[in-house]
Amino acid sequence: MAQEQASGADILVTGVRQPYRGDFALSEIPQAITGIDGETLQQNAIVRLTDALDLNASISRQNTLGGLWDAFAVRGFAGDENLPTGYLVNGFNGGRGFGGQRDVAGIERIEVLKGPAAALLGRGEPGGTVNLITKQADLGGSFGNAALQLGSFDTIRGDIDANLLVTDGLAVRLVGYAEDGGSFRDTVEQNRRGLLPSVGLALGRATRLTYDLEWTRVAAPFDRGILVLDGDFTSVPRERFLGEPGDGDTAARANGHQLRLQHEFSDRWSLLVGASLRDTLLTGFSSDAELVPSRQRVYVDGRSLSRQRRSRRYDSRQWVIRAELSGEFDTAGLTHRVLVGADHDRFDNDQLFFRFRPPAIATQTSDGAGFVIDILDPEYGRLPLPAPGLLNNRLDTQRSTGIFVQDQISLTNRLQVRVGGRYDDFALRTDNRITGVTSHSDRGRFSPQAGVVFEMSAPVTLYAAYGEGFRANIGTDVTGLIFEPETSESKEVGAKLALFGGRLTGTLSAFQLDKSNVLASDTNNPGFSVAIGAARSRGIELDLAGKLPGAVEVLVSYAYIDAEARSSVLDPNFSFQVRPGDPLINIPRHNGNVQLSKRFTFSGRNAQLGAGIQHVGSRSGETGTAFTLPAHTLVRLFGEIELTKGLELFGTAQNLFDERWYANSYHPLWVQPGTPRTVTVGLRATM
Repeated sequence: MAQEQASGADILVTGVRQPYRGDFALSEIPQAITGIDGETLQQNAIVRLTDALDLNASISRQNTLGGLWDAFAVRGFAGDENLPTGYLVNGFNGGRGFGGQRDVAGIERIEVLKGPAAALLGRGEPGGTVNLITKQADLGGSFGNAALQLGSFDTIRGDIDANLLVTDGLAVRLVGYAEDGGSFRDTVEQNRRGLLPSVGLALGRATRLTYDLEWTRVAAPFDRGILVLDGDFTSVPRERFLGEPGDGDTAARANGHQLRLQHEFSDRWSLLVGASLRDTLLTGFSSDAELVPSRQRVYVDGRSLSRQRRSRRYDSRQWVIRAELSGEFDTAGLTHRVLVGADHDRFDNDQLFFRFRPPAIATQTSDGAGFVIDILDPEYGRLPLPAPGLLNNRLDTQRSTGIFVQDQISLTNRLQVRVGGRYDDFALRTDNRITGVTSHSDRGRFSPQAGVVFEMSAPVTLYAAYGEGFRANIGTDVTGLIFEPETSESKEVGAKLALFGGRLTGTLSAFQLDKSNVLASDTNNPGFSVAIGAARSRGIELDLAGKLPGAVEVLVSYAYIDAEARSSVLDPNFSFQVRPGDPLINIPRHNGNVQLSKRFTFSGRNAQLGAGIQHVGSRSGETGTAFTLPAHTLVRLFGEIELTKGLELFGTAQNLFDERWYANSYHPLWVQPGTPRTVTVGLRATM
C-alpha cells in the first residue's frame, strides 16, 4: 500500500501501491492471502525463493530443471512443466523466463494470493499466485544495511541494501549480492551475482515515478540428483553426482526493467500505469539418466547407469504494459469500491535443444555407446562426451490482452459483496524450424468472479468466493498440434481471524479447484507437452501470524491438499495408465510449518532466538505409478545478538538433525535429494 501524509487537501506519496489490490484491508478481501516478510527471510538466512516458499504450507516443490529454475505448485496445481512456474513481480508477470532460481536479496516481502482471483489477475493457476514485492526506493529517508555470511560447503555471500535520499523528491536504492561456494553434491559448485537497484522520483506531491532494474547471473552444473532402485532410497549416497563435470556450468542470466507511475487524484481515487521488460537466457550441457527401461543398463546389472547428453539454449523475452484505476463512490446509500484496468503481455520463448541418447540394451552394447557411469564407483571423464543431435528448434510467441473490472459493494457495515470479471484475448504462434510447420491459435474468454464478506464479530470475518480462469497452453505436441486452453473453476469458503486484540491474525479456509486440458511434459520429446486431461484439488488450510501472550512471535501454516487426476489417460512415454483418483506428482496431502521466536535483552544487548519445524508428507514421485517420496520433518534454529550499536552477529542451523529427505522427483532415476545439515554465521551492519 502507498504511504500517504495529509497536509490540508494535499496528499504526499512516499511509498508504492500494489497492483490488483485496491484500497482494502486483508479482512475485507474474499480470498486467502498470506505473506512472508523480509524479517522472516532474514531470521532464517533464506537466500532462494524456493526455500522461502517452504514457509507456506499451501505451496509444494516441483521439478526445477536440475536446479536451474523455480517450480512450485499452489494448492496442488503447478502449471506448465516445460516452463518455470509463473509469478508476479510488483504485479507484473515475471516468472516464466530462464534466469535461474530467484534470489531473495531484492525482495521486501512475498505475497501468496490464494484462491479464485483469476478473473482479476488473469492467466494464472486456479490455486493462486505468488507476488514478489521488491525493495523499492523510499522517499522517506536514508537507511541501509550490509551483511557478510559464511556457511557450510565453503559458501561465502555478501549483501548490500542502501536507500539514499538524494533530494526531497528523489531517492535511489542500491541492492546487490554475490555468492560463491560448493554444495553437498560431489563436484557441484555455484556462482551467483545480482544488482537490483531502484529509483523513486516524486513528480509533485501526488505523483510518483519508480524504476527498477534486475541484473542477475547464475553459473552452476545441471544436476538431476540421484536414483532410487527398487524403492531403495540408499541406492547411492545423497552426495553422489551422476552427471559429468566435463559438461561445465549451465549459465542463466536475466536483464529486467520495470517503470511504474502512481498518481493519487484524491484520498479516494488513484491510478497506476506501468511497463515491464525482461530478457533471459539459459545455456549449457548436461548428462542425465536415460529413463526408458529398454535403453537403461542399470536395470540389468544394478550399477551401470546409461545416460543421455543434452544441450540447451533457452532464450525468452517478456514485456507487459498495464494500467489500473481504483477508487470509491456512493450511490443509493451504498459504497462502491471499484477497480478497472487493462494489460497486454507478449512472451517469446525460443528453444534450441540437442540430445544424444543411448541405444537399446544388447549384449554387444559398449559403455561408450551407452555413455555409462558406474553409480557405485563413478569415474568422471572416463568416456568421450557424445555429441548431441538437433531435437527441437522452435519459437513460441504468445500475445494476450485483458481487461478487468471489479466492484465491492458495502451493503451494511458488516456485509460486503464483490462482483467482477475479466475478458482475455490470446494469440499463440509456434514456428517449428525443423519441420517448417507453423501453428496458430486464437482464443477469447470471459472469466467471472464473485465473493461475499461478512463480519460476524470483531475477531471473526466470514467469506466465500467463486471464480473461473482461462490460460492458454503455450507450445505444441511433437506433431505441431496446439492444445486447447486450460480452463478452471474455483470455490472457496473461509474465516479471517483477529485474535488477542489483533496481535494474532490468520485465515482458515476450505477450497475445491477443478481444471481441464491439463498438460504434462513429454519426456521422449523434451520441450514438448502431452495432454493428461482433467484434474481436481481440494483441501483445508490454516495460516496464523503475529504474537502470542508473552511477546512470542509465531508463524503457523498448515495445508491438507487432495490433488488428483480426473481423467483416464495412457501416458505416452512409459505406457503407464493415469486413472481418475491418481495423485498429482509431488503434492503431499499434509504439509505444515511452525515457527516461534522471542526477542530479549542479554547482558544489555538486544538478542533474538527462534526455532521452526517443517513437515512434508509422503507424495507421488512419478505420474501413474506407485513410486512415492517418503515424508520428512526438518528442524531449524536461528538467532542474533547485537555486538555494538548497528552491528549484529547472526546464525542459523537448517535441518538440525541431518534428516535424509527429498525435495522433488520426476522419475525414480531423477530424484532431487534435500540439503543435509547446514550452518550459517554472519555479521550485519545497519545504518
